[in-house]
Amino acid sequence: MKVGFVQFNPTVGDIDGNSAKIIDAYRLLAGQGADLVMTPELAIPGYPPQDLVFKSRFVPANLRALDAIHAAVGAVPLLTGYVDFNTGAGQPFRNAAALLERGKPIRKVFKSLLPTYDVFDEDRYFEPAAHTESMEIAGKRCGITICEDIWTEEYLPRKLYGASPLAALLSQGAEVILNLSASPFTMGKAKRRFEMLSALAARSRAPIFYCNAWGGNDQLIFDGNSVAIRADGIPIHFLGSFTDEYATVDAEGPPETPHFQDEMEELHAALGSGIRDYIAKCGFRSVVLGLSGGIDSAVVACLAASALGPENVLGVTMPTEYSSAGSIEDSRILASNLGIQFAEIPIRAALDAVRAQLGPMFAGQTEDTTEENMQPRLRGLTLMALSNKFGHLVLSTGNKSELAVGYCTLYGDMCGGLAVISDVPKTMVYRLANWINRDREVIPRATITKPPSAELKPDQRDQDTLPPYEILDPILQLYVEGQLSSAEIVALGYDAATVKWVVRRVDRNEYKRAQAVPGLKVTSRAFGLGRRMPVAQGFVE
Repeated sequence: MKVGFVQFNPTVGDIDGNSAKIIDAYRLLAGQGADLVMTPELAIPGYPPQDLVFKSRFVPANLRALDAIHAAVGAVPLLTGYVDFNTGAGQPFRNAAALLERGKPIRKVFKSLLPTYDVFDEDRYFEPAAHTESMEIAGKRCGITICEDIWTEEYLPRKLYGASPLAALLSQGAEVILNLSASPFTMGKAKRRFEMLSALAARSRAPIFYCNAWGGNDQLIFDGNSVAIRADGIPIHFLGSFTDEYATVDAEGPPETPHFQDEMEELHAALGSGIRDYIAKCGFRSVVLGLSGGIDSAVVACLAASALGPENVLGVTMPTEYSSAGSIEDSRILASNLGIQFAEIPIRAALDAVRAQLGPMFAGQTEDTTEENMQPRLRGLTLMALSNKFGHLVLSTGNKSELAVGYCTLYGDMCGGLAVISDVPKTMVYRLANWINRDREVIPRATITKPPSAELKPDQRDQDTLPPYEILDPILQLYVEGQLSSAEIVALGYDAATVKWVVRRVDRNEYKRAQAVPGLKVTSRAFGLGRRMPVAQGFVE
């Protein structure tokens, strides 16, 4: 059996555009001799459609597109994902796959296991399948599964389901397993996913064809990495990461050696995909960001230039009397190295004007973070003005460590349209910077080696306020991603006072994160879509 993979980048809601891509890819793969062509999960409407499904025209439009695709199908059947109505009791819709064959009625399969954890909320919309049923395609008895249906307990966060669609299909005599997927990216997931699929194929003694979407949809990034695996668990073909790829694969093909991107290469590609798709799918063409001379803005500028082209990136340095000459020069050198547009817009006069305006009200008060926060807010005002005037999207440059403990300014450095590295801890930002500089010095060396500073007052350093990032980041990982208690973290050997300070800062700054810019998710638990905490609450660690 030869299966054609349509690994492509759907846009949520672009039903006509997605359908056109599916038809074009189908014709190409059918012409290459595929016995069956398959697409990712919900390929016609895009994943996740979220509350778009409740719009009165949305699901009918995707059904009309399904009929149009069906009309374009020739001798080779096509298996594609779409949203169907649920005609029985329960939720109003079904996460569905359709087998389209020329001159035959559509055969439908519904998703059985509906994830409702982390970033997933499928129980809100979809009713699970009442039963599973294998079907004959191109002379083979095939078991059709949709994303979560194929995931096994050892690879899930906990025991979530009481049934195994895959086991049911195998008991019905399924010889081949087909999986339509839209599996969101997290670092290292492609390798773990392959290991699971390989073990499943060997245990089931059935080849697995796994077709995954790729691209960015809002905060989620999808990596592709579709794969075909023989019945003995040996891979026979890997499709690429973060790229369109249409390939026809024979179930009896020769083995292929697994290759996965290293961690920083993978992170760079994921963030680049997230930037590029967020900008394009939201209708923008260019971005603007503040260049502070620090590591975070430097890395974001590099990612943006790589993803969008340097001609579509404007970097702006906005010095005050606290900005060091070295930081201004580092920003200038970075912009030159990247070939991006560069502007210097001092904000000292604006800062003096605000101080003078508030002077009578602040008489007798000591300067504190109030005056410090005026600076990032004026910088945010400047960037938003450039955005309004020239149509650039503002990129926020804060990292996960800062966002976690509230070391950021509302309506200042937190303003923008996309937070590129808000799920990247500070220590990982340094690793990514060094990876970017692996062949030549793109980011000035001084930017990487100097102590990090917000430069909002004389001789300021981050570690005047925060624990060293080498200590802070592991504690944050245990508390935010691992969801351990303070006592459990201390029991692992961390200083009790430091842990208490970090945990309190995380909890007390939920109100800031509730107002934060959407950020790209790359870890197992990001601030945003998959983490829902009340702002007004009384539980204290």
